[in-house]
Amino acid sequence: MQIDLFPRERTTPLQNLLILIGSLLAGLFAVSIVFALNRVNPAVAIFSIFKGSFGSWYGIKETVTKAIPLILIGSGLALAYKAKFWNIGAESQLLVGAIFSTWVGLNWGPHLPAVVLVPLMFLSAFIGGALWGMVPAVLKIRFGINEVISTLMLNYIAAEFVKFLVVGPWKGASKGGYPYTDDLPAQAILKQFAYSRVSPVLLILAVVCALVLSWLVFRSRFGYEIRVIGENTHAARYSGINFFRTSLLIMMISGGMAGLAGAGELMSIHHYLSYPETLSAGYGFTAIIVAWLARLNPAFTIVSGLFFAGIIVGGDAIQISMGMPAATVNVFNGMILVFLIMGDFFISHRVRIRTGRAVHA
Repeated sequence: MQIDLFPRERTTPLQNLLILIGSLLAGLFAVSIVFALNRVNPAVAIFSIFKGSFGSWYGIKETVTKAIPLILIGSGLALAYKAKFWNIGAESQLLVGAIFSTWVGLNWGPHLPAVVLVPLMFLSAFIGGALWGMVPAVLKIRFGINEVISTLMLNYIAAEFVKFLVVGPWKGASKGGYPYTDDLPAQAILKQFAYSRVSPVLLILAVVCALVLSWLVFRSRFGYEIRVIGENTHAARYSGINFFRTSLLIMMISGGMAGLAGAGELMSIHHYLSYPETLSAGYGFTAIIVAWLARLNPAFTIVSGLFFAGIIVGGDAIQISMGMPAATVNVFNGMILVFLIMGDFFISHRVRIRTGRAVHA
């Protein structure tokens, strides 16, 4: 038997859909093996995950709550990945956005009305995430430093800086010695739907941003430059595209979107800055898979964000009901990502298997 691989010149939407479905099913099958090795019925476990997230109003509301930051970050990552700029630092960009937003809320909040303060906190968070996202872009373009390494290392720097702030200069006088900042003023707190943690402002912001970024990627001149850079950087330079400017803008937007997610979590859920793992449930890393499942289309992150938010919420449910370890969700997400990447290979390549006489010929 001989396996031949041939590059595909193009794929149809139906082929893309079938490969995506096949990748998800293969990922679920691999996860099922992991469950079975832990003496857990795979069908029951997977059913319990989705029942816990979509089987009740409480589960749906929690799923939407966790989907909002995933959509915001995932749509920004889809933009960066479209240009083949591998931003692995969305977690740090989220944290820096939260830092900027906290400073504005604590220092200017008491003197400003909500109609001014809330947009200002979102703007400051976007700027913070954008500035943090510019760092690896400059390091890559000017010094040739791999962006995977630089963005990953910046996650640790931002996390330690947040810890420094909450146990040091920003430690709240009203928190009884705990490592939190003081609470944000009342006018900085986003209202939520009744009996839920879903902020209508954040939900609308996430959906609108995803749709606008999708238009930007596929309908604008800037989006054309992004796609050209992603296909061939040499061709982009030859065609007159300002590679430095475009790359900076890409990472500023990508980092800024993560910064918005940080401000959203701060203003809607937590109301004060605390340890990094409290502020973010690993959203910056999970959003990488969200972007891949969306096939790097920011608009599709609305669906993929809900899917992976459901896995997070359902994963918490099976920890309680089935005694599964906390790492279960990470294993689930990792398996899905691996098979999505494998699916990308089959989108760009076709396979032909020859056996017996055909191989001899």
